[in-house]
Amino acid sequence: MDVETGWIASGIAAAVFLLAVASAVHALLQRRETGTVIAWVGLIILLPLAGSILYWLIGVNRIRRRARALRDGRSPSPAPRPSLAVDPGLKARWRGLLGSGDTLSPFTLSAGNRVTPLFDGDQAYAAMLQAIDRAQRSIALATYIFDTGRVGQHFAERLHAAHERGVEVRVLIDGIGVRYSRRSMIAHLRRLGVRSAAFLPAHLPRSLAAFNLRNHRKLLIVDGTSGFTGGMNIRQGHSSTDPGRHPIRDLHFQIDGPVAEQLLRVFSEDWRFATGETLSGPAWVARAGPEAGTTFCRGFPDGPDEDFEVLQFTLLAALAEAREQVTVITPYFLPEVGLLSALKTAALRGVRVDLLLPECSNLRLVDWASNPLHAELVERGCRIWLTPPPFNHGKLMLVDACWVLFGSANWDPRSLRLNFEFNLECYDAELGRNLSEWTVDLRRTSRLLSLHEIRQRPIPLRLRDGAARLLTPYL
Repeated sequence: MDVETGWIASGIAAAVFLLAVASAVHALLQRRETGTVIAWVGLIILLPLAGSILYWLIGVNRIRRRARALRDGRSPSPAPRPSLAVDPGLKARWRGLLGSGDTLSPFTLSAGNRVTPLFDGDQAYAAMLQAIDRAQRSIALATYIFDTGRVGQHFAERLHAAHERGVEVRVLIDGIGVRYSRRSMIAHLRRLGVRSAAFLPAHLPRSLAAFNLRNHRKLLIVDGTSGFTGGMNIRQGHSSTDPGRHPIRDLHFQIDGPVAEQLLRVFSEDWRFATGETLSGPAWVARAGPEAGTTFCRGFPDGPDEDFEVLQFTLLAALAEAREQVTVITPYFLPEVGLLSALKTAALRGVRVDLLLPECSNLRLVDWASNPLHAELVERGCRIWLTPPPFNHGKLMLVDACWVLFGSANWDPRSLRLNFEFNLECYDAELGRNLSEWTVDLRRTSRLLSLHEIRQRPIPLRLRDGAARLLTPYL
């Protein structure tokens, strides 16, 4: 090796060392969770170049800064009035949750709504298509996945028909979710004349730094008075009559009443973020009509541009408020230490805690990483039920059969920290009872996981699961 080559090699080595030091220092100063800090610093020490590159691409929390910069200049929302003033009957029992909601959400509790659970894709899609057909002024649709298959074509045809009769239509699909189809639904809708856009399109490599900034929300708002939200994407697997090769069980909700305005405001911000267009004019003004029902509702938008950890603090507040029973249904279960402690503490207080998780999800690595959590939960009195196939993609939390939370978010790091999500809280004893009865039926078909079964797992599987658990900060 000649002198010049030696100097070049030394320079590269020094540059890699300085990059690794800068990355490790940044991680120590910026990351919040001790486990995440250890994971990133350990990776940087083990693989100085590759670990540093991965850290700056997917580990740096640049997402909040970038999203906030992109949304600078938006019109400030009016300060909400305290939800404790909405109804005296709620105040006595739910003071804690109402107060935390006022702090965490930009919205005030809304009275006079009707919430209708839709228990499979056939119910949900039929109701959504019917609402699209009834639209007179505006249709706003946001989804993570919008396949170009049979179900997607039905939606495209109805959206096109609405556009042809003069309805203002906007469709927003996530930039990664749109790639789940071989053909682009955005291109198809644009050919039909329907205004559509991708949320942060994935154009690698220049968009790699924003790869984690995903819009996971599922929203449909019609005329500003009726809305739909929950866990369902628009794809064949959700249909119970014709699910195709990958059937999915899911849960969606129709919401009629004043709270639909909150869904519309969230969509409008996302649309402006993606396209620069401000939705204004008579078509996009929610018009207050007569009360549709008796349910109190409030939206919780969450994401890297909102107040950080909105969903996590909401879940913690709800667990602290529980007195009798907590039921959680989620497809992916990787909560952080604080949520795990809150679940165990609720069970130790005598609250009946039921966790309904899929026996086998579509993300095997997440299943493996979740398995090590089971023993400590069951030991403290939580009950874990494994729901049988088809894969249960539903997302629901019930507290004392009265407080209901549903929407797009999972109990995993991606939903709790990275994705743009939307969830809706509801206070309604009748809705809570109906959903509680549905969860009882779901438990009857599920398998209760015993502590003996957990402890009898073969050592090779436990080692595999433990290794997968170490990857949680990167999932």
